[in-house]
Amino acid sequence: MKRSSHSPVALALAIAAAMAPIHSLAAQGATQGGTQATSRGNAAPPFTVVETSIAELRQALEQKRITSRQLVTLYLTRIALYEDRLNAIITVNPNALAEADALDRERAQGKVRGPLHGIPVALKDNIHTTDMPTTGGALAFADLVPPYDATLTKNLRAAGAIIIAKTQMTELANWIASGMPGNYTGLSGYGMNPWDPRRDPRDSFFDGRPVLTTGGSSSGVGTNVSFWAANVGTETSGSVLSPSHQNMLVGIKPTVGRISRHGVIPITADQDTPGPMARTVADAAIMLGALEGAQPDPDDAATKTCPPPAGRDYTKFLNPRGLAGARIGIPRAFFYDRITLPGSSNPRGGIPEAQRAVMDEVIATLKAQGATIVDPADIPSVIDTVASNNFLNWNVCGGLEAAKGRDADCSIAFKYGMKRDFNAWLASLGDKAPVKSLTALRQWNIAHQRAGAIKYGQANLDVSDEMDLQGDRVRYEADRRKDILLSATNGIDAVMKANRLDALLFPGVSSAGIAARPGYPSITVPYALLPVPQGTGAQAFPAGFEPKPAPFGVTFTASACSEPKLVELAYAFEQATKNRKAPPQFP
Repeated sequence: MKRSSHSPVALALAIAAAMAPIHSLAAQGATQGGTQATSRGNAAPPFTVVETSIAELRQALEQKRITSRQLVTLYLTRIALYEDRLNAIITVNPNALAEADALDRERAQGKVRGPLHGIPVALKDNIHTTDMPTTGGALAFADLVPPYDATLTKNLRAAGAIIIAKTQMTELANWIASGMPGNYTGLSGYGMNPWDPRRDPRDSFFDGRPVLTTGGSSSGVGTNVSFWAANVGTETSGSVLSPSHQNMLVGIKPTVGRISRHGVIPITADQDTPGPMARTVADAAIMLGALEGAQPDPDDAATKTCPPPAGRDYTKFLNPRGLAGARIGIPRAFFYDRITLPGSSNPRGGIPEAQRAVMDEVIATLKAQGATIVDPADIPSVIDTVASNNFLNWNVCGGLEAAKGRDADCSIAFKYGMKRDFNAWLASLGDKAPVKSLTALRQWNIAHQRAGAIKYGQANLDVSDEMDLQGDRVRYEADRRKDILLSATNGIDAVMKANRLDALLFPGVSSAGIAARPGYPSITVPYALLPVPQGTGAQAFPAGFEPKPAPFGVTFTASACSEPKLVELAYAFEQATKNRKAPPQFP
């Protein structure tokens, strides 16, 4: 993967080279991300950032075993070593060392801003920063430096964080084209998964994409290989949970409104939310508190939905005994077991035997930790025998097959919300807006196809742009009501109330779609590495090619504003299992 002198690797090398004493990393092995302090001539154990938690980083800073400047340099060194193989980054912050110096001076003066003081984190590149471009992965926005910071950017900096980079993502959060690979952008290409960072060799997929998906539309790659302590993704339907799952990370998809969306390139405000991605539940909990505002954001009315916990401190819910007495529901129908929908003869859903064996282990662990398992706890709208009332028959309208005139049996909320909210976002940029409307973006993309603007087309933008915000409003509102009825009222809320549940347990991130519609929270936790099937027919890998095992985790999902309980359950499960591993190719 060729990079220009302005690439993340080149920039990381240039910045790290500006460092002097710490850059003698060869003495203890640069690949280990370590630095070595001395005391009275005796070598201290090397300090490493690899798999190092936020609490451990904070303690090292407090004890003066390392400075923020040194931390930044260690992370930049890892970026320089491995980024060319992974493509985890769109932009490295050229001012990261200067920001670290300023935070080191503040610490020396006794001022500590918050729980992330001097600790490097990364943002998805659809989150505004006024000192770096915010591209959304789109060629049209390659040079966009927004006129205002995202509210969450301000909150992180108020907590002391150094935003070291903007991460790779699926272009415009994967509402561009049907069939576009996750973590692909016309601006920066394909993100690669550290668990198998090879290109897919199969003829039907031989376009440069990774053999093992990174998930999307956010990227967990850099957090997975310790390019920074944690990162912030955004989700409309699965885009925090999926990349966390695929990278063996903890991902928290909060209730919509828990974290302000002001200054985040939107798909639809009905479902959009930022969320933290980290290697541990504790790190994700710290990030969640730093991202949330102390007061509702006047620029995002949804932030009135959930009051924050005292001090926005989610670490007080890190209870290793948190599963004792908890009631966990197992939604067997569709999510575990195949079912046949009304009016159909073909069964749907279910999980493979390898995943079933893993979920049996997980359920046994929950029982051993004192949880009460309600099995089955099927979701009423999933097993409803009236076809029009069954959630599985009510899909999101997307792609040209769901264009106007062909969209009677799906929800137009996504495509309607995209036109409404994307155009409003463009207007908020004022003179900085590279294009003035969704229509203008589509036209720009067509004019720049030879530059790679729309390699996979732009069907989702097309069907969004054909929406008439006035003429289609009644239909949109009706579809939105049905979304809530099937996913929440007769869905998650119904099963939780009927069984007095604290959470539902899902294999992988299979709850993403049903929880996304009403904006409900979920936490995914790493658990296992499972073999990837060799496939058959066009899906088969070439003879002699062995795909490497893929991460697999579990997800706890509940109703609105239940993040404190979900953090408690996820942490207790994590502490009982401790199955997170680092990808071995990136030590």
